[in-house]
Formats: sequence, C-alpha cells, structure tokens
Amino acid sequence: MEAARAEENGTRERGSGPPTSRNRLVSLGIILAAMAIVLFAVPRPEAIQPEGWRLLAIFVGTVVALMLNPIAGSAAVLLAITATMATGTLSPGEALSGYSNPTVWLVLAAFFIARSLLKTGLARRIALNFVRRIGHTSLGLAYSIVFSDVVLATIIPSNTARSGGVLLPITRSLAEIYHSRPGASSGLLGTYLMLALYQGDVIACAMFLTGQASNPLGAELATQIAHVPVDWARWLWAALLPGLVSLALVPWVIFRLAKPGIVRTPAATEFARKELQDMGPRSRQENIVLVIFFFVCSLWITSSFHSLTTTTVALLGVSVLLVSGILTWQDALEEQAAWDVFIWYGGLFAMAGALNDFGVTAEFARLVSSLFTGWSWLWVLLLIGLIFFYAHYGFASITAHMVSMYPPFLGVLLLLGTPPGVAAFLLLFFANLNAGLTHYGTVPAPIVFGVGYVSQGLWWKVGFLVSLVNITVWLVVGMAWWKIIGLW
Repeated sequence: MEAARAEENGTRERGSGPPTSRNRLVSLGIILAAMAIVLFAVPRPEAIQPEGWRLLAIFVGTVVALMLNPIAGSAAVLLAITATMATGTLSPGEALSGYSNPTVWLVLAAFFIARSLLKTGLARRIALNFVRRIGHTSLGLAYSIVFSDVVLATIIPSNTARSGGVLLPITRSLAEIYHSRPGASSGLLGTYLMLALYQGDVIACAMFLTGQASNPLGAELATQIAHVPVDWARWLWAALLPGLVSLALVPWVIFRLAKPGIVRTPAATEFARKELQDMGPRSRQENIVLVIFFFVCSLWITSSFHSLTTTTVALLGVSVLLVSGILTWQDALEEQAAWDVFIWYGGLFAMAGALNDFGVTAEFARLVSSLFTGWSWLWVLLLIGLIFFYAHYGFASITAHMVSMYPPFLGVLLLLGTPPGVAAFLLLFFANLNAGLTHYGTVPAPIVFGVGYVSQGLWWKVGFLVSLVNITVWLVVGMAWWKIIGLW
C-alpha cells in the first residue's frame, strides 16, 4: 500500500530494485556530461546572460536526473536549487520562491484531502458502488473502473493512490472471481481489465487539474508563458467534451483489441454488493468527508462567482478535516508523497520561472520557429503536438516530460501564431495522455504491469493504438469544442 502511494515525481526506477553504486556513478557521469555540453559545447546566444546559461545547464542536469533516478527526484531538485544559490545564478530568495507559490500549497492540501478519502474507506466505497451498478458485463466492469478513477481524480492528485492503491486491488479481485490469473488464464478477464484500468487512468489525469501531481505545475507555466489563466474549473471546461468522448471510446477500443474470454460478469456485481455489505452503512467520518468533497469541488467549479482561489478552497477543506479530527496532524506528517511533491514542485517551479525570466525559453522558441517560417499555425500545432506526444517513449515520468518540454514547445507554438489557449491546453492534455504509451510512462504503469496480466508486447501495441484514438479525439473533437468555448 505504501508503495502504491508513491507519487508521480520520477523517483521510481523502471526496474524493480534500487540503483546500485555503479549505476549511480554512471548516471552521475551522464548528468555531468549533459551539463558540460550545455556550458561548454553549445554556443550561448548573445540574448541570454551567463547566469541564464548556467541555470539552463543546472536545469538540464536536473531533468536528466529525474529520468535516470540515481537518487530520489526531490533530492535531485533540492541539490539543483542549492547549486543555483552556490554558483550565484539565483539569490536564495529567488531559488526558494517556488515554495511560496499558492499552487504548491494547493497540491499539498489536495494530498491531505485525498488521505481522508482513503483513510475513511470512502474512495473504495465509491469504486465498489460503480461496480455494483454497471459491472454486469466485462465492458461494464471496465467502465465502472474508469468512472471510479475519474470521480476520484476530481480531488486526489496522486494517480498512484487512485489506480494502484484503490482500484488495482478491486480490479484484481474481480478478475480472480472468474479464475483469471497471471499466466494462461489472464486473457479470460484480467488482461482486459488491467489495460482498461491504466488507459482510463491517463484520461482521468488529463481531465482535471488535480488529475496528477504535475498538472498544477503545467498550469502555472501556461499562465506564466502564455498568459492563459488555468484553474480547476477552466481546466475541466476545456477537457470536458474530448475527455468524455475518450472515456466512452477507449474501453470499447481495448475490448476489441484484447477481447476477454468472459463477457458476462454477474458475479462481479455480487462481489461488490457483498463488499459494500461488509463495510456497512457510511460512517459519520465518511459522511463528513463526502460533504467536504462536494463542498470543495462545488467551490472550485463556481470559482468565477466568488473571490475564493482554488488554493484557499482546498485549505478550507483541510482545515475542516483537521478540526473534525478525521485528518490528524500525524496523518499529515505521514503523508510522505505530499511533502515529497512539495519539495520537487516548488524547486522546479522556481527554476522554470527563472529560465523564462532570463529569456532562455523565448530564445529557444525564436530559434526553432525560424524553421517553420510560412507554415500555418494549424500544421505547426499538429507537428509539434505529435513530437511532444511521442517523445514520451523516452520518459519514465510525466513530470520530467512536462517540465523539460512544455515551456519550450509552448513558446514555439505561441511565436508561430497558435492561439494561446489552444497551445497551452493541448500540450497540457498531451502531457498526460502520452503516459499511456509504455509500461513505464508514469508511476502506476509499472505497478499495474508488474501484476503480470499483460505482456509487454501487448501493452505497447494497445498503448500505441489507443494513442491514435486519443490524439484524434483531442485534436478533432477538442479543436471544435475549444472553438465553441472561445479558446480560438
């Protein structure tokens, strides 16, 4: 359970064990080489000051560290922040400014609220209710798992806690009811459900600001670079129609690609009914958490009608939980994933913001955009979007991908005339959807893959074909929807 609560911060290895001393040394050599190439081999543009170039080298080293994982991701970010101060690249106030950003506190507060949902059992109850109501067939089971994830994603920013901590045990139990276990019988039901669980999770990640931990970082970068305000309600509004279409299509597409041997699953609904019966009626604590859940989400949705910011609302929810005793301060201190994200998020935000202030992002955009002179912004959007999407084959972390590629690619699109809202949101959504490509695309991937129901070949095949569906939906349906709501 504790492993399932690890957060999407690039700290988990693609392999199963911790890095050896030799691997650490090799990784350190690669990191230092990458920094040296930036500092000494790549000519510094005249428009960028030496401090900005040093920061770029440190930033590149940080991203490589997040990809190779020689040490925990948060530790790598802390070392990088220290390096910016020690080299005089940033003042201590500038280097640590990210920790005063309201969005950093939004993520921390959301993790605390999520712990209450998990601690009281409300999250599990929600998932079991979906299974009981629509799990009469294998396709219905897949939709019940995906819809559960979507509901939980409205307020739980850890996709690992949702899919690995809540939904994976339920999904595996459902498969085993029909004697579908890793190996020869996996195709009876388990293979399909595991694929649906994971591919549904990346859609849930894309649909909400709280879908996964680095989304708020992307939202801050969108506001900073494109001057597009992104809060919980605006994110949901932009993602709503393409997200719903993807949710409707993807489980069905996977059903056609990996059709289970068992189609009718009446025993699954009976299992959910019995589990709910064993849980008993909702407890007082569950009812309080449920009220706070609706209170927070309602205020987020109606943010345009009141002066409360997204962060203020989240902290109000946490305050009520603390006063009620449902969330204790010891619970908060033990929420390791929350504090882990707090460290890396604040540090990455400070460095990304400073790169923008030094003009590094703008200079990259200017140089790259010169290659597309005379192109229509629509064709540029398609090409840049596809490169951005499929580059995730080289990443084991949504965070590393977003922080390294989102600012420069967004800058290129803006410079070439792409409407800011379209450019900002499309890349934000693609930064989540592309995690479905591989069995290491985000932290829940190796957890679900490691259960053993899906071969690597099938995982990659389904990941690629589902990516074509998602790209088509979010470009065609998305562009039409964004036209209707005024993004372009």
